[in-house]
Amino acid sequence: MKHRVLLLAALLLLCTTLTLSAQQAVPAKPAPTKPAPAGVATDWHKIAIPPLPAFKPQQPKRIELANGMVIFLQEDHELPLISGTMRIRGGSQEEPAVKIGMVDIYGDVWRTGGTDKQTGDALDDFLEARAAKVETNGGGDSTSISFNCLKEDFNDVFGVFLDLLRNPAFREDKLDLEKKQWNSVIARRNDDSSSIARREARFLGYGPESPYARVAEYYTVSAITRDDLVEWHKVHTAPNNIILGISGDFDPVQMEALLRQTFESWEKGRQVVSIQTLPAPAKPGVYVVNKEDVNQSEIRVVGLGIRRDNPDYFAAEVMNEVFGGGFSSRLFSNLRTKKGLAYAVGGGLGATFDHPGLFVMVIGTKTETTLDAIKGLREEMENLQKTPPSDAELRRAKDSILNSFIFNFDSPEKVLHERMAYEFYHYPADFLERYRASVEKVTAEDVLRVARQYIHPEKQSTLVVGNAAEFEKTLSVLGPVSDVDIAIPTAPKGAAPAVATTAQGNPEGKALIAKFVDALGGADKLRPIKSYRQFVTLQQQTPQGAINVEVEDTRIPPDRSYTRVDMPFGPMLTVISPQVAYMSAGGQVRDMPATARNDAGESFKRDMLAVAMHADDPAYIFAATGAEKLDGKDVAGLDVAANGPRLHWLLDPQSGRLLQSSYDTVGPAGPVKRVLIFSEWKPFDGINLPTKISTMENGQLSRETTLKNFVANPPVDETVFTKLAPAPEPPAK
Repeated sequence: MKHRVLLLAALLLLCTTLTLSAQQAVPAKPAPTKPAPAGVATDWHKIAIPPLPAFKPQQPKRIELANGMVIFLQEDHELPLISGTMRIRGGSQEEPAVKIGMVDIYGDVWRTGGTDKQTGDALDDFLEARAAKVETNGGGDSTSISFNCLKEDFNDVFGVFLDLLRNPAFREDKLDLEKKQWNSVIARRNDDSSSIARREARFLGYGPESPYARVAEYYTVSAITRDDLVEWHKVHTAPNNIILGISGDFDPVQMEALLRQTFESWEKGRQVVSIQTLPAPAKPGVYVVNKEDVNQSEIRVVGLGIRRDNPDYFAAEVMNEVFGGGFSSRLFSNLRTKKGLAYAVGGGLGATFDHPGLFVMVIGTKTETTLDAIKGLREEMENLQKTPPSDAELRRAKDSILNSFIFNFDSPEKVLHERMAYEFYHYPADFLERYRASVEKVTAEDVLRVARQYIHPEKQSTLVVGNAAEFEKTLSVLGPVSDVDIAIPTAPKGAAPAVATTAQGNPEGKALIAKFVDALGGADKLRPIKSYRQFVTLQQQTPQGAINVEVEDTRIPPDRSYTRVDMPFGPMLTVISPQVAYMSAGGQVRDMPATARNDAGESFKRDMLAVAMHADDPAYIFAATGAEKLDGKDVAGLDVAANGPRLHWLLDPQSGRLLQSSYDTVGPAGPVKRVLIFSEWKPFDGINLPTKISTMENGQLSRETTLKNFVANPPVDETVFTKLAPAPEPPAK
């Protein structure tokens, strides 16, 4: 009864509320409109916008010590924090070409390697307990060490900063780890189209050997030693090569006294002079990177840009905003919004502090509209050189630049870093203050003049990254088309191969391969084999432990195969042939990248049966290398050039059986020294084969393969070599 009373009371309250709301919802008579006071605008278009106040950022105090070290102090008492950055002249632009990547690795191992007193891991714990940071970095023209901490922890953190500056350990284990991580990055650098486009555009603009464009390779990373890092640090960390900036909540008199006491007695070192290299742009034309696993094209039109100290820099900034700087730019409005040719588009005339930037136009488009997109870029570039910006375009560009400009310098710390950059590159100290006034002075005629003076279509290169089979022929209307090879090299050009076979091999090598053929069962047994199928159990080592899978591998010499793997989610099929290369699983079909197809083809040639079947093929070269030792026993060495892949074999000199095969290859994490160890030989219908193969990679066990059965000339399912969706699977075992 009590609950019913409460419910009734609630309903009455709700009805009362709704009634009052309805009464309040009745529109009242509009109040008479009063005229606006004199001088007050009634249309927002007529609102007068006062001029912006003069841009006068808080300037840091500059101090130059007798030893050449320059210090900037920037007070900022808003928060109880202190941060500092030391910029040191000399970067990757000066590193040896045979050790590209050294400065970047130096910048990381400097911190992770710790000091003579503390490991990098111990420093992590020390700083984490104080919510502080001390970091190091390598760059193109400088390296740096920085810190950030609470004011109350400054003495402790500054002590770590100084210890790392003066006593870095560059521990070997951290260097090895960093090199492995770099190899992993190199191995994946061709996965993403936009990353490829950025890298290759620099090659086209500056030249592949330019320090502004070159990239680390496996062999340049491998060449880097701890001694290199120690020597770099010794040469470059001298006070006359350093600019130090400190900002935050500190007393400037006390901070200056501390820094003078800390650094004034530091003796000068060798003055580092930045190396200036002239760009060597590629010959103008169309350059294509074939990436078969994409349905979009990444396009770059590339030419040379200017430096920031060019008097036309400010006009170029406005031109860039008009041309390709945002949603209202010509490129975006015309190519994306109106023509629907792009999912991303932009570009302009690049400018850097100490060398010419690049003029780059960027567009991403569907594969089938590749040609239209390039033509659209060229039309917009021509229009930019013919048609000056309208008053609306000019005003919008300037407003966009200046409205965003202030947010780059809205804190004393940001102003400090910009001031340090001007000091580093020897720019006028008031360059920042002049920026806004210089942008405001730019006229439409200035924009047109800059476009005509610095954009040179006849000197530009056009780069396309995409599925070339679907657009390459159409691009020929633009001029000569050149293919770009982005294969990742494992050795410098012209380097001697890892396996040094002679052009003709030698008689001893011929005798050894003949003995191996006899050990397999003889040439008469091998000759009738047109295909073969192997049933194996594969135990793969992973960080989580060993995984066992069942594999059915069918090979049809010389270059076709299909492999079925029983996975927990169902069978997975991999098909390789000169015409098709794909993987099929769960009803989904995916093309294999060209690199994976090539790797599979190389693997096929390394197979011991494939080599044995080509014992008399002049394309295969066999050179005996003499007696060697394996597990304390005498074995016979044999270099094999398997029509491309190079192997080193160790054979039992009595039986002729293959005991070990080694070769250099590239895995997901970089270069790999792979060694296959063969044992437990058994006959399969007259063919003698090892039933156990242990695979070592860089000295670590990678997988164990157990051969359960071998079938010569099995029925071959030819339908798998005509890809369908979903792809057919081979007959069950």
